[in-house]
Amino acid sequence: MDGHGARRRATGTASAVQITFDSEPLTAVDTDTVASALIAAGHRVFTIDSHDGSPRGGFCFVGRCSDCLMVIDGQPGTMACITPVRDGMRVQTQHGRGRWDGEALS
Repeated sequence: MDGHGARRRATGTASAVQITFDSEPLTAVDTDTVASALIAAGHRVFTIDSHDGSPRGGFCFVGRCSDCLMVIDGQPGTMACITPVRDGMRVQTQHGRGRWDGEALS
């Protein structure tokens, strides 16, 4: 692996996949969720809160809260903890509620 992404190797039936996070290329493992791939790559912030601008990371990691909402392939409000990675996926930090046109709000 190229050092940008997962800190572990794809083994057994798992394969490496390429995703982008905030325009940065990352290598993930195809058995990862978006959240686990980002955490493995050292990224802990998924959402910027619209009320106070505070960074939010995952909390429950089972799809019950909203702390891991991200813009994934242009769709805001996607739960990173339950979304499997796939080759070519585009992931962005979500600012507030995000925008449907694929651009996270600034």
